[in-house]
Amino acid sequence: MSEQRPRSPRMPRAQRRAQLLAVALEAFSLHGYHKASMDDIAEAAGVSKPVLYQHFPGKRELYLALVDDNLEGLAARLIEALRSSPVNRTRVESMLSVYFDFVADQPQAYRLIFESDLLADPEIRTRFENFHVGVAEAIGSVLGPNAGLSQGHAVMLSRSLTAMAEAGASYWAHHAEVGDRAEAERQVFRLAWGGISIIDEDWT
Repeated sequence: MSEQRPRSPRMPRAQRRAQLLAVALEAFSLHGYHKASMDDIAEAAGVSKPVLYQHFPGKRELYLALVDDNLEGLAARLIEALRSSPVNRTRVESMLSVYFDFVADQPQAYRLIFESDLLADPEIRTRFENFHVGVAEAIGSVLGPNAGLSQGHAVMLSRSLTAMAEAGASYWAHHAEVGDRAEAERQVFRLAWGGISIIDEDWT
């Protein structure tokens, strides 16, 4: 008979929700959506299943809450990086660093968002698309006026920039032969900035 975990002490509702999300993040990132169970999450959190269901009606709702929280957090950090400097080169460097930080410092959240086993699910896909469009629109609002671009072109190019940052950070995380993070980040920046600086000399 397996040893039961001790019950978690009582917590304020917001604190309990945060604890359950943290436990669920570990479960989903390790086992994927389909293999993780509400039973296992409740046990790992030291709560009864009724307590877990008081916060989240089901596994899907719990998963969606995690996706929303992590996408909102990543978007907020990217917008903060965009606003961190009036110098466009510094803005791009800062946004690239956000992606590399996310991969390096929050590997479980990174796997949940970029390596989810539910990426084909329409509801999940819509959430990711809304995240990408929202960030691209924020970047485009800076890029467009400087470069004389239409809103559509500015958002398209901004989405291309974030896709490059995501792909570069992800590749670095999975390929040890790439080596030093600082050098990997510098190379991705060179490629990104080389393209941006061609669009309009005001960005150089």
